[in-house]
This record gives sequence, C-alpha cells and structure tokens, in this order.
Amino acid sequence: MLIEFSITNFLSFKEKNTFSMIASSDNTLEDNFTNIGNEKLLKMTALYGANASGKSNLFKILALISTMIRQSNFINPNVMLPIIPFKLDKETIKKPSEFEIKFLIDGVRYIYGFEADAKNIYKEYLTYYPNGRPVKIFNRENINEYSFNVSDEKFLNDVKEKNTANKFFITTATNWNFEKTKPAFDFLTEKLGVVMSYEQLNNYSYNMYYNDKDKSLEKFALKFLEKADFNIKGYKVVQEKMTDELISTLPDIMRPFIPTNTPMFKVNTTHIANGEKYDFDISEESLGTQVIFSFIPVIKDVIDSGKILLIDEFDKSLHPYIVKYIVELFNDPDLNKNNAQLIFNTHDTNLLDLELLRRDQIWFTEKNPENGESTLYALDDFSIRKSENVEKGYLLGRYGAVPFLVNNFDDFKE
Repeated sequence: MLIEFSITNFLSFKEKNTFSMIASSDNTLEDNFTNIGNEKLLKMTALYGANASGKSNLFKILALISTMIRQSNFINPNVMLPIIPFKLDKETIKKPSEFEIKFLIDGVRYIYGFEADAKNIYKEYLTYYPNGRPVKIFNRENINEYSFNVSDEKFLNDVKEKNTANKFFITTATNWNFEKTKPAFDFLTEKLGVVMSYEQLNNYSYNMYYNDKDKSLEKFALKFLEKADFNIKGYKVVQEKMTDELISTLPDIMRPFIPTNTPMFKVNTTHIANGEKYDFDISEESLGTQVIFSFIPVIKDVIDSGKILLIDEFDKSLHPYIVKYIVELFNDPDLNKNNAQLIFNTHDTNLLDLELLRRDQIWFTEKNPENGESTLYALDDFSIRKSENVEKGYLLGRYGAVPFLVNNFDDFKE
C-alpha cells in the first residue's frame, strides 16, 4: 500500500509537497481505512482544485517514475531523462528534482527516493524496515558513489560498475537478481497503475476481456453494469489483426510505429428490448458507457491484487452516482479484501460529504497566481465540524483550490 509521496522542484511543484494516505486519529468511517501493523492507511482519496492548479501533475509524476524505473535498463548512457524542474524561477530551473515514496509490502515499510535532472541521477536510496528498524539496502550520492551493507558489498560493488549516470540503480540491481531490491522494484513498476485518459485503456482492457478464460471478469463486469444501471446484458470481444486499412486511419506520425501484427479488438454489447436481443458496436454506446466498460477490468484487477489505482479526471463522462458507487466499492472491506487503493482527481463536488469521505480523504491543489507554484494540502488541515457542509464550503472558497474568477465582462465588449 502507498503510505505517502513527496516531490520537490518538478513541474508546478517548487517547494517540497507531500501527499499522504496516512489516516488521522479520527475513527469515523472505519471502513475507509485499514490497520496494518503500526500503519493506519486510507483506501482512497479524492483530489480537488481549479483547472491548471497542479492536480494532473501529481499523477504525471507517479506515472513518470514508474515508467522511468521500468525502462531504465533499455536506455543508452546519452538518453536524457524526462525530468522537468519548476521553470518559473531562475534558481530552481538549474537544480535537480527530488522524489520520495513510502510504501508497504507484506507489512514491511520501504522508503525509496532519488534526486535527478535530465542528465544525471545524483542521489538514490532504498531503505526498508524488516524488524521495525530502518535497514539500508543501498545509498547513492554524487552520481556514482555508493554504499551498501557489509553483507551485500561484494555482490553490489560488481553491479554498480554496470550502472550509468542516467540509470536507476534499483533497476540495475534487480536486473542482476539482487533479491532485496526486487520487492520495491515490483511495487514501483507493477503495483502503481496510473490512468491519464480512458483512451489509453481500451486495447489493454479489451485484451483482458478477450483472455477471460474462467469468465470471472465477465461475471464481475455484468454484475457491475447491472448495478450501475447500464442495461447491458452481455458482450462479445473478438480479436482482429491490424490491417493496412486500419493503419491508414491513423495519423501519419504514428503509422511507422504500429506493427501489422498488432492485435486489435472488436467489441459488441448486447441489449434486450421487448424480449428481443440487439447488438451494438461499442462505438455506438455513450461515451460514459465506453469509459466504464474500459475501466471495469482495471478495477477488478486492482481490487483482486491489492494494487494502487490513480486516475486523472475520474469523473469525465461519468454520472456522479457511478463515481460514488466506485468510491464505495473501494471503501467496502468485504469487496476490497486486499486493501487496494484508489486515488483520483475530480470536479464532482457531490463527493464532498463527510458521511461518505473522511476529512483526511479529501485533498486540494492550489496554484499561487503570483508565482505559478502549486501547493498540496488536505481538508484535515482545517478545523471544521463533522456536521459542516463541505461541498458548500468548498464552492464558497473556504478551503481555497477554486478558480479566481472576475465577474466582469466589460473587457469583452467593444
């Protein structure tokens, strides 16, 4: 499970900001958190803020970290890292960005962090707490100065020679079968699922539907669609090969990168009206139906395996009741038995209800209009009554994180 994540000098975040899944001492809505050892962690959080306030940047960062670590072995020493510092300051633009993530694996706490710019990884470290006390797995300083535990030195001194200034040592060590880095590497590359747009899910989800040999996904999907009142009684997914005709419909810049043997999928949904069955191509369904149909396999996979799912603009094309239904699913201990976590940003204020979400489950981003810097904070930072109408308070600007609009249209008039 994710414990917390900190970022400094990246995109719109200039100073150190920390996003936390640690539950406060408040014991209301006890189904919304879980206790693992000494950790009390939330199962989901919602992030609010004005457009361009930095909400999506938080998701981009986590997606980027996961991708960079996963792909680290495949880049050559001259490849630039996609690290973008805060650009609206003459000093920070010259400095590296810093990241740190704390997480639990089988009840054991891990801390992984690094400091890097586009050319070099200056610092990198991995610590874990196998007996409740911190134990260093590795520490990297000044690009290529490493320190290890005495018992690991002989092996890791050989491994470090295979690393380069722009490669992550956690990836290199794991690639050379160092067992102590593998759990953290797997968590960072496999347990963190970031969805920046539903379009990127389509083929991935359709592939899961197609390979649903035991029909467990079908059972879950049809039950979900029924509960959510989508009136879909069945579906069929057929695999097709990428054809020249299909390739011709793609933008010119993409065509050279699409192999002709890339699997594609055709999806039909079944509806019943007046006792008769009718089939529709998935493209004939509403955008909201297409979105939720693509999300269902991901939601099931995350729930089944206890992963962390991060979704940018989760409420896009979805009715507020559907979003609320998914939130309740993650907070339900009987359904979410493996403590999967859901983190999303949204403009859906219907969720700002203290009978649905705890104060520590509601987060905000706000951008300073003077310097362009984003700040991240929780509703729990405010002293509010449990009976307070949080939705109304947010829309009135009591917690910040809303657009600064000037209700004067004279500038538009000629």
